[in-house]
Amino acid sequence: MIKVGIVGFGTIGKRIADAVLLQKDMKLAGVTAHSYNYRIVNAHKRGISIFSHTDKDNLITHGIPVAGDINALCEEADIIVDCAPKPYGMENREKIYEPNNIKAILQGGEKAHAAEVSFVAQCNYQDAIDKDYVRVVSCNTTGLARTIKALDAAFGVDFVRATLIRRAADPGQTKKGPINSIIPSLELPSHHGPDVRTVLPHIEVFTTAVIVPTTLMHMHNLSVVLKNGTRGVEAEDVLKLFEKTPRVRVVHADQGILGTAEVMEYARDLGGKRSDMMDICVWDKGLGMHHGELFFVQAVHQESDVVPENIDCIRAMLGEEDAEKSMALTNKSLGMKH
Repeated sequence: MIKVGIVGFGTIGKRIADAVLLQKDMKLAGVTAHSYNYRIVNAHKRGISIFSHTDKDNLITHGIPVAGDINALCEEADIIVDCAPKPYGMENREKIYEPNNIKAILQGGEKAHAAEVSFVAQCNYQDAIDKDYVRVVSCNTTGLARTIKALDAAFGVDFVRATLIRRAADPGQTKKGPINSIIPSLELPSHHGPDVRTVLPHIEVFTTAVIVPTTLMHMHNLSVVLKNGTRGVEAEDVLKLFEKTPRVRVVHADQGILGTAEVMEYARDLGGKRSDMMDICVWDKGLGMHHGELFFVQAVHQESDVVPENIDCIRAMLGEEDAEKSMALTNKSLGMKH
């Protein structure tokens, strides 16, 4: 039984905690609280052990029993999943995890050099086996990597161009994001392309990005040149590939799924925890070939798509060598497409 500690109990941390609780080979050792808030109250009511990261007295004053500090959590756990906002993951590695001699997973907001390996389960699971510090890449990088990897494995990919239409903030971040503006990324490429290459180094990926006033999901418009100029590959071949690819879901325009709002409503109807959509959603009608180039559109739920990657990363770092076995267990437990 793998004992997992979660540092940071926000958007990602609380979801990973829930995912750990669903794994038959894992136990949630506890989570850290940076401050008193509704998330920590709910965790306490569910019987999750709370460890203080900073203000222990504030938690106790509000009736939250504290099992110890973050160092005590390191003693209880076999591995830490760090979900603190950037750049605290790297700081925690240097100041807490290394002195406590404990393995840790960092999130995609950290720089690639903060860990030994960057990770997407479908791309480079083997690279994380037995490592001490691994970075699960960001929601956008995970989304790009899943579909690009599937295309590369089936047909070979020469290069990718993608424009990312990014949500401004998560739904609960009421103090963040543009209200009446579209903000372009003024770096070329945007950081997402180089980040994809941390898990798919042999594929040229160039990305641009804009931020728009929405909170639901990100959207990616991709242009992909396959090997040999896509000779013999039709749109239907690509749709069939995505239909059978784990963690990628084809959504259908003729069923009324025309935008991100409908994708999230579809997720609600599927009945998953928090109505999350952990699969990357590719539109059937938005996929086609033009002059030997593949175009498609995909949606990424930024709050949840990295959750299964963290679960698989835990197993890899603790010595599970079978990527397909881990992914199958994770997908089944989380109700994902598999």
